[in-house]
Amino acid sequence: QEHYGGLNGLTVTWIGDGNNVLHSIMTSAAKLGMHLRVATPKGFEPDLRITKITEEYSKECGTKLLLTTDPLEAADGANVLVTDTWISMGQEEEKEERLKAFQGYQITMQTAKSAASNWTFLHCLPRKPEEVDDEVFYSPQSLVFQEAENRKWTI
Repeated sequence: QEHYGGLNGLTVTWIGDGNNVLHSIMTSAAKLGMHLRVATPKGFEPDLRITKITEEYSKECGTKLLLTTDPLEAADGANVLVTDTWISMGQEEEKEERLKAFQGYQITMQTAKSAASNWTFLHCLPRKPEEVDDEVFYSPQSLVFQEAENRKWTI
């Protein structure tokens, strides 16, 4: 909102794990007027209950929801590209399996080519290079440090 001047009509794309951060975005995006595009590997989709709620909110609010396994399809026309850790606390034993499953999901400038011309990047930190490359993470489009600073005021 701070960056774009408002949220209504923005397209947010999540590329990564169907985790708790995605669930939070899913349950709020439509209510804030945002379209949501989600790319997760098979077997790592968001919780089905959350997906059903999100579909209902999307219908009620007139927003679009896309669930796919194709990161470039999800990034198409996105204003905001978002990812998070692929290996959360308690999943360390799954590291090899997860890294293999998430091949092709790293956010790069190639991913951003599909996005809108005013795209930005968010990540709730800490970030691993396999999730987003340095070129995107340290680019002028990256708002990760402003995102972290904004969280400070909600704590």
